Amino acid sequence: MRPTKSTSWFTRFAKLIARKTGQPIAFMIAVSTIIIWIITGPIFKFSDTWQLVINTGTTVVTFLMVFLIQNTQNRDSAALQVKLDELIRVIEGAHNALLDLEELDEKELDKIRIDYEKLAKQAREDLRQGETDMGVPNI
Repeated sequence: MRPTKSTSWFTRFAKLIARKTGQPIAFMIAVSTIIIWIITGPIFKFSDTWQLVINTGTTVVTFLMVFLIQNTQNRDSAALQVKLDELIRVIEGAHNALLDLEELDEKELDKIRIDYEKLAKQAREDLRQGETDMGVPNI
């Protein structure tokens, strides 16, 4: 299986914007905008319109960035889950039932988590007694 680049215009756009807005120059542009806005305060007598300009601008940018950030986060999370699923799939002795855990509801996930919490507790107890915490215990 060979991954291909996305052909979706939105995905390409979201990746580009995420890369560009994550650069130091983007931060400097934002800081410069605020400084210019502050400097123009006395010129516009700190009017309601002067305040409305920055409030509207920051609200619009924030609103749009939320969706772009969420898109990037969703893609990254999905890619990470696939990579983890592949590691589980190829490791001898791994529990294939752990594949696709993110699709389980909270109760089902809690049942599995309890088993792993018990393993962790036992491993810490073994370490306190001078034993090793390594191995592949059964669940």
